[in-house]
Amino acid sequence: MPSARTTRTRRLAVAIAASLTASLSLLAPAVAAPPPAAPAAGPLREVMFVGNNWDGTADVIAARGDFHRVGRVNVIPDKAERLREIHLDPVKLAFFLGVRTGPGEGHDQFVDDMYATPDGTAMVVSRPSFADVVSLDLRTGKVNWRFPVAGYRSDHMAVSPDGTRVAVSASTANTVHVLDIATGRQLGSFKTGDKPHENVFTSDGRLWNMSIGEVTTALDAPWLDWTKGDRKITVVDATTFETVRVIDMRSRLDAFGRDDLSDAVRPLVLTPDEKKLYFQVSFLNGFLEYDVESDRITRLKTLPGSPDTDPDRTTWVNDSRHHGLSISPDGAKLCVAGTMDDYATVVDRATLEQGPLVPADKPYWATVSGDGTACVVSESGADRVTAIDFATGERVASVAVGDHPQRVRLARVPADWTSPGAN
Repeated sequence: MPSARTTRTRRLAVAIAASLTASLSLLAPAVAAPPPAAPAAGPLREVMFVGNNWDGTADVIAARGDFHRVGRVNVIPDKAERLREIHLDPVKLAFFLGVRTGPGEGHDQFVDDMYATPDGTAMVVSRPSFADVVSLDLRTGKVNWRFPVAGYRSDHMAVSPDGTRVAVSASTANTVHVLDIATGRQLGSFKTGDKPHENVFTSDGRLWNMSIGEVTTALDAPWLDWTKGDRKITVVDATTFETVRVIDMRSRLDAFGRDDLSDAVRPLVLTPDEKKLYFQVSFLNGFLEYDVESDRITRLKTLPGSPDTDPDRTTWVNDSRHHGLSISPDGAKLCVAGTMDDYATVVDRATLEQGPLVPADKPYWATVSGDGTACVVSESGADRVTAIDFATGERVASVAVGDHPQRVRLARVPADWTSPGAN
């Protein structure tokens, strides 16, 4: 039989063990019990996200009709924390100020691109000045996750056809990251040419990236084009991220007889069958047509220049004479944002004849309305978004938004959504 002393010792040990177990359960991550099931997604409504780059906000507008503003999201709720982090790191601070004085035209760049998650509960945003991508809860406005990109600046994004993955260009690291849109976990990455820019997923399971090189230097004369860096289209397998094709437009432009044109591919669109590609290049008031299968440039469309446009190329914003291109759902019409010439116009794809030149103040992006009938252009100089009818080429609506709108993307949000904090 155990002694009284042994019994007391055992009881004390049991008590200590129980106490430690209780304490450790308070300190341990909450993984013992499964998280509560996410509420079932309710009905969604189609909208458009408008990124107000200098504001650090995104307006949510109707995707058709009068394009009225539905609400607004603050995309930098963690601004104080990010600025504190930047100011404690001299290198980060140098790049932060470089973004402001360079591509930001004297302003911080707080939102470049944004998409909605498939269930409409979150907005995923690339923030150039903060060199990151964040997911924001559309109900609360709080950050769900944050992914710092390689290097010191994030840029254009693209979402996979199934909506589950988002690709983002890390422009100072010559890298594209591909993330799980729900969690922010990196699924893969790949290297690009200098200054990766536009990303496009295609239906054959590939991801295209266009690198544009240096666009903030004053070395803009045609004979100095070689100073702009290694510019190319990198095409990768969207699952393995292995390179399957590299397209250097320099040789294609030369073969087309236009060795005077820059090979920095800016916004581009593909036809619905993905056989033709239309793209803008630095300094050009117009666009080119490229046949994907034959790997050659087939046509060039030069659009009118404005007599008020300063001929000094160093005054053109980030080398963008024209920056913004979209295509109608049937592939019959193209819509062009004539950035430095202050207009937008619809072009017949078969004949390349342009329609009316619709006045617009520094239009910087073009996309397609939810019903496919209109081209939607961001007027970054007037802080508004304008819709132009594909059939007539005429303006059908304009709506005021925040400071310096750039990217405009179709999205889906809960049918009863209102701005965070509005209730």
